[in-house]
Formats: sequence, structure tokens, C-alpha cells
Amino acid sequence: MKENKKPNTIKVVALVTALSLLGDSMLYIALPIYWEQAGLESLWQVGVLLSVNRFVRLPAAPFVGWLYKRISLKTGLVIATLLGALTTLGYGLFTGFIAWVILRSLWGVAWSFFRIGGLASVSVYAKKDEVGKSMGTYNGLYRLGSLFGMLLGGIFVPLVGLQAVAVAFGILTLSGLFFILTFMEQGSGRSAVFPHAPKIPFTSAETVQFRNKLLLVSISGFFITMLMQGILASTLSSVIENNQGEFVTLFQVMVSAAFLSGFLQSCRWIWEPFLARRVGIWSDGRAGRVPLLIISLILTGVLYGFISFDMPVIFWMIITLLVLAGATVMTTLNDAVAIDDEKTSMNFLTGYTIIQDIGAAIGPSIAFMIISMASGFSYLYIGGAVILLVLALSWTLFLMKQDAHRGRRRDA
Repeated sequence: MKENKKPNTIKVVALVTALSLLGDSMLYIALPIYWEQAGLESLWQVGVLLSVNRFVRLPAAPFVGWLYKRISLKTGLVIATLLGALTTLGYGLFTGFIAWVILRSLWGVAWSFFRIGGLASVSVYAKKDEVGKSMGTYNGLYRLGSLFGMLLGGIFVPLVGLQAVAVAFGILTLSGLFFILTFMEQGSGRSAVFPHAPKIPFTSAETVQFRNKLLLVSISGFFITMLMQGILASTLSSVIENNQGEFVTLFQVMVSAAFLSGFLQSCRWIWEPFLARRVGIWSDGRAGRVPLLIISLILTGVLYGFISFDMPVIFWMIITLLVLAGATVMTTLNDAVAIDDEKTSMNFLTGYTIIQDIGAAIGPSIAFMIISMASGFSYLYIGGAVILLVLALSWTLFLMKQDAHRGRRRDA
């Protein structure tokens, strides 16, 4: 049974991750506009810099997972925080494309430490009957870093410059070491991450069921990340421009498609701490996580297809906000299911992280290939809706088989 060995550990990991996200999130707002301050020579270099960290994570994650078997969670987070602080400070101290490619690559490695370490912290330190609540708390808190990074970056970069804001965020990131060293207990070796991995015997039916569950979790993680972080995030402004034009009149105020897209997506980071935690608490109840995941996949899937439709902008915004809320719910529940079992291993958490990274990385490429076709937006979003509904059907079949297996065990 999992024990709540240190109640604040999950919150500490989430807070330190949020501090480290300040610099990365700020770049998505500031770099496309103030790229010359970074010493860049062309706008295409901005696109490379904002994506290179995702591709670095693919080969970095297996190494980080292997390393976490040999070092403590605390040590891994210290490494992550130092790398995160180094990269963010570097944005303010170095200029030029090559230097920034190196910095963004280091951030990719740092994020692998944070992501795998964060999942491991919830797996180890959450109470057995509060996994959903703990996962919601973790996801909600660390994503505050994205909210404040974008918000504060958008306010202060025009006033004091990209370099000054990057140095300030780098110092804040470094302050995460205080929380790690003060509030986290020291451990060493593999036992620090999975201290008492029990050897639970499997029947052949349980083995198949467990493997099917992990496979379905991985497939769901891939497609949810691809559709939400990859496709939706990269094409939302294009959808607005395609249906409404480059500028949109909203409450008698004209705003650009890019502004409206950024505003809608930033709303997610506002409700994330509250919605993710609440959904996690609900999923800890008697009904369990899978039924809630099925419902969220169905509702989000139906709404996802409507994003490509040409309709009054207010109705379109409501649908898009509901889809973004659905993304919060699906991500929280799928992450919780991924670590819900005491038999979950570090190897699986590493693989799960890699699969999500692949989904996020290839999503934009797939999206822009499809939208270049006639009626491409409809194909893209209706196709995405079908994928989510197929996932809901797959989880429904899994749940039915699981209930049937439990019924046979009770009758035996």
C-alpha cells in the first residue's frame, strides 16, 4: 500500500516545476515578437527554437528514466532545477541562434527530469485512495508556471526587455532549490523513487488485463496530447482566420486571430488548478476513473469536431473553451489511470512520457499537411473527434471486460 510519506512532497515538486516553466512559457509570447533581442536573424529561427526542446526530449527521456532508477527523486529534481535555471538565465545572458539552440536543448533535458519525476512523485507519495486528487493537484499547480510565464512575460518584456525578464525568471527558477532542499527528504538509489515496489503475483488473466490497460493508457496519452497540445494549439489561430478573417469583432472591439487564439488557450491555465483537482477528487470516488474518462472523451470528442465549423464567434468560443476544459479533464484522468496501480514501473512512466512527447511533436506537422487540402480543417477536426470517440469505445470495452472478470472472480 502506498503511504503518504511526506504530505507536501507532491506540492513541492509541482511548485518547483511551475517556477522552472516561467522562462519557457514566456518565450511563446515574447520570442515571436522580440526575436531580434535574442540575436536571431530570421523568423524561421523562432519556430526552430520553440520546437527543438520537444525533439530533444525523445532521446533524453529514456536516459532520464534510467537515471531515476539509480538516483533519488530529490537529486533528480535538483538536476532539473539547475538545468532549468541555467537555460532561463542563458536567455538573458547569451544571444545568437546557436547559443539558443543549445539552451533550448538543455531545457528539453530538464523537462524530462521534471515530467518523469513529477509522475513518479504522485505514484509514490499519493495515498492509495487519493491518486486522482494528487494528480489533479500536481497538474494544476505546475501549470500555473505557464499562466504566469505568459502573463508576466507579456506585461514586462515590452517594458524592460527580453533579457531582463529572462534573468529575473532564472533567479526565481533557482529559488526552487530552497524548496527542494528544505521540504524534501533525502533518499538514494532506486528505492528513493519506488521505495517498496511489491512483487504482486499475477494470474494469466490479470496479466493480460494489466497489459491491455497500459497499452490503452499509452494510446490515449498519445492521441490526447497530439490532438490538444499538438493540433489544437498550433492551428487554433488558423481556424479563426479561416472562418472569421484575420481580425474578429468581439463585443464591438476588433482583435486579431492570433490574440483571440492566445486568449482562449491561456484561459485553460486559469481554471487548471481548480478543475484538475476537482476532477481528480471525483475520480477517487466509488465510480472510479475510467467511467469519467469515457464520459470526457465522448463529450470532448463531439465538441472537437465543431471547432472547424463556421458559426457566430461567441458560440464558437464557448465550444472551444469547453474543448479546452475537456483537455484538462482527459489529461488529468489519463495520467491518474497511468499511475493508478502499484505494479506501475519506472520503465512505463518513461515510455508514457516519450509517447506523449511524440504526440505533441508530430501533431503540428500532421495538422498543417491536412489543412493544406481542400476542406482540410473539417477533415482535421472531425477526424480528431472520431479518434476521441473511438478511444471512448475502447475504454468502454475494457471496462466491460474488467467488470466481467471481477464477476467471475466473485463467483469462483
